[in-house]
This record gives sequence, C-alpha cells and structure tokens, in this order.
Amino acid sequence: FSFPSGLTHESHKKDVEQVYLRCSEGSIEWMYPTGALIVNLRPNTSPASFKHLTVCIKPFKDSAGANIYLEKTGELKLLVRDGDRSPRKVYCFGYDQGGLFVEATPQQDISRKITGFQYELMSKGIASDLHTVSAPCRPCSDTEVLLAVCTSDFVIRGSIQDVTNEEEEQESVIHVGVSKLYRQKSKVFQLTGERGNWRGQIKTLLECGVRPGDGDFLFTGRMHFGEARLGCAPRFKDFQRMYKEAKDKGLNPCEIGPD
Repeated sequence: FSFPSGLTHESHKKDVEQVYLRCSEGSIEWMYPTGALIVNLRPNTSPASFKHLTVCIKPFKDSAGANIYLEKTGELKLLVRDGDRSPRKVYCFGYDQGGLFVEATPQQDISRKITGFQYELMSKGIASDLHTVSAPCRPCSDTEVLLAVCTSDFVIRGSIQDVTNEEEEQESVIHVGVSKLYRQKSKVFQLTGERGNWRGQIKTLLECGVRPGDGDFLFTGRMHFGEARLGCAPRFKDFQRMYKEAKDKGLNPCEIGPD
C-alpha cells in the first residue's frame, strides 16, 4: 500500500489519516510524511482467531521521517524510532496488543523522506519459533520433523554447498544445492547454470553455528518477509528411518515419498 505524499496536504500537518488493510502480508510506503497514520489490520479471518495472531513489521532499510508506535486505547508504545538503523530488525507483537500509529517527525529540511515497512500476520506459534533463539538451533524430535514435512512452506532434499556468516545481522546464509524439491511456497529455490541445477539460500541465526558438511539433509522451514528461514533439518538418512517407522505404524501425518 503506497500512501499519498504528505506534500499534498502540507497545510494540515496535524492530520491523522486511517488506512485499513485486509491482506495477511504486505507493505506500507508513505512519502514525505506529515501528520500521522493509523494502520488498521483487518484480516479476512474470524474475529475469534485474532487473539492467536502475531503481527511482525520490518522497516525498509532507508525508512525515515516518522516514528512507529503500538497504540491501544490512546496509549502509545514506541516500536521504531525515526532514524533507527538496526539492520533488518523485525518487531513483533500480539494482534490484541493494539494497532500501529505512524507519526511524522518534525523535519528541518525538505530532503526526500520515505517511511515504510513490510508487515506479516501469522499464528503465535510460528512467530515464536521464528524469533526464539533456541528454536532453529536445537535438534527436532522425530514427531516434529514429520509434522514439519506436512506444514512447512518449503521441504527439500539437498546438501550444504557453503555458509556465509553475516556478523552485523547475526545471521548465517546456507547455500543449498537441491537434489529433490518436494514443496516450496515461493520461488526461493530455482534452476541455475547451464546444467540446470536447483539452488537456493536458507537463513538461520548465527549462533546456531551452521557449517558446511558432507551428505544430504532434509531442509524444512518458513517464509518470512520473502526469505526462507530454517526449521527442522535432519540428515536425510535419519529422516528416511523415522518416516519408514511412522509409516509402518500408520502414524505418519502425511505422505511425501522420501526416496
């Protein structure tokens, strides 16, 4: 959603505009911000499910010109201060904790300012896993792996080609060579090169200590602000074992064909 330039109503610097967003993910872009915006997220789901939702926002890299607050019954809690350059930081809160209040800050110059951020709504359980340090680092149980195969945004068999550590962002980028693509929600993994090899990147926390290694893994995970985030990732031979054991007992939650 791109909001009109504040320059079109320069004489109304105290104006408060309201916007209503129905999508579960998207972005807000506000050029030359003046006054304030109240951002109302109204997903097309039952109101009874709202208490189970988490909202996450990720400011654009060069976002400037406004403070972003969490607002509920007239009380404001600062989420993102104008000029905060925390690299790629994500801010999350419960849907029932309030809405977003975006207030333009006084500007001493007329240089171009754009305030913007991406937003996502997700279940509280998924949000907790994505933003809890221990979740993507600890090994998954057999049950968690089998459930991840059924519910993840991507499921692939592949090997770790390389790992790039991004110290500033406290993240690691896993460069994956894909031998079999079971499912992907977005086109993160694509054919590359003359030989038509499938490749892609998966991100995880730096402190998980991922290193390049031999052998195939089953990579599962979630899409988060357009990036693949690592979930359960057992060695493929271990996945084959647990899948066969569950299938023999009739306990596998979904069919995938692990061969």
